[in-house]
Amino acid sequence: MRRRARGERTPLNAEINVVSLIDVMMLLMIIFMITAPMMQGGVDVSLPRAEARPLDAKRPLVVSITRDGRIYLDEVRVSLREFGGVFRALAQKSGQGGVYLRADQRADYGQVVRVLAIMRAAGVGDVGLVTEPEDVAK
Repeated sequence: MRRRARGERTPLNAEINVVSLIDVMMLLMIIFMITAPMMQGGVDVSLPRAEARPLDAKRPLVVSITRDGRIYLDEVRVSLREFGGVFRALAQKSGQGGVYLRADQRADYGQVVRVLAIMRAAGVGDVGLVTEPEDVAK
């Protein structure tokens, strides 16, 4: 092994140390895995169970009706009177994206029918009723 003379430069190392980059990437992956389920959000409703085929993964309007009859358009709470005007405007703006109706299984049936009637009056015929998958273990 040869000793460096005074003033002689050390050779450059052109390799990238990726260990720290891998550590950061793994940390970010763990953070996203933990936070992704929380980002689903939405209005908390207990959906009824039914056997149905899955809905298409498009970005439609989502109308939610809670157990106590509150109406949410996406995640914004509106009254039944406000819903009539706001929904018509949003349905025309969104085009043919369709509408998903998420009604709590204990919601007042009359409230659900009134909301569906407003949707039909606004000219929306493509309404998907969102349910939980039915348990097949009996």
